Amino acid sequence: MKQSVFFLKYILLLILPILLFHNCIREEEFDNTPQGNFEALWKIIDEQYCFLDYKQIDWDAIRDKYQPLITPDMSNDGLFEVLGNMLAELKDGHVNLYSASNTARYWDWYLDYPRNYDESLVERYLGRDYRISAGLKYTILDDNIGYISYTSFSDGIGEGNLDETLSYLAVCNGLIIDVRNNGGGNLTYSTRFAARFTNERVLTGYSQHKTGKGHSDFSEPEPIYVDPSDGVRWQKKAVVLTNRHSYSATNDFINTMRYMPNVTLLGDKSGGGSGLPFTSELPNGWVVRFSASPHLDADKQHIEFGIDPDIKMDMDTVAAYERQIDTLIEEARSLLQVKP
Repeated sequence: MKQSVFFLKYILLLILPILLFHNCIREEEFDNTPQGNFEALWKIIDEQYCFLDYKQIDWDAIRDKYQPLITPDMSNDGLFEVLGNMLAELKDGHVNLYSASNTARYWDWYLDYPRNYDESLVERYLGRDYRISAGLKYTILDDNIGYISYTSFSDGIGEGNLDETLSYLAVCNGLIIDVRNNGGGNLTYSTRFAARFTNERVLTGYSQHKTGKGHSDFSEPEPIYVDPSDGVRWQKKAVVLTNRHSYSATNDFINTMRYMPNVTLLGDKSGGGSGLPFTSELPNGWVVRFSASPHLDADKQHIEFGIDPDIKMDMDTVAAYERQIDTLIEEARSLLQVKP
């Protein structure tokens, strides 16, 4: 009983200064007017967005550019357009503005690049009798190469799913992991999957978080390690197929896999999206999502703009439509063939 009372007093002593500090600081309040919502959004990004300095964005100049477009009697649609255009200056797929009627987004990070992906061709390689384990679709191609298509890290995979999948593919000479057009999802699943490709602990990067309102106020980089899974682990060669639509948690997966033994990245530079997103609310109830915590690679370099493959290759669109073959898959098969 005495120990419980002591522990309770100890916790109160820890949190009391925090509560007092919180009560002494008043966040600046903005009116629910076009100007008030503009100022609130600009301030949120100015103090909390994590890539202003890295991307060399003059956020004060951006304010000067868009503030004159704000008028007291402008419509909600007009205000939404101005605020969305201002956020697009960040060139970040993790930045969105949500209203009840629309979502502002920036998609040029992949729209301005070759697609390097055709879902109908992927279905052709999978065939009709492919297996499905949670978010994984997989099969054994006719040259004894394993093929896994994983199109969203929002589709969960458990340890049991990975054990069964990799056990089934264990007879294969090599493995293709296709994460093209995987726009991301849950980092837990990307790490869980990557842990099947190493037999020892691997340093894969560093994380930081904002510690103040300044553009460069960050914590010291904290190392990120991936430990080998206790389940079935892949011991042979593997090729990861990437394109510009490989984003966010998939970008994290690609970064992790490039530090794994026997893994080759093939395709286009990934889409990036390394900043963990956070949300905040404007006075009118609109919600803004933005990158708040940067993720660096093992050399402490930003991966916000994507990761270069080991082998850069675009899909041959003529072969895709005339011969119905995916030249990226075919190149991966060639790389994985057992040499006599």
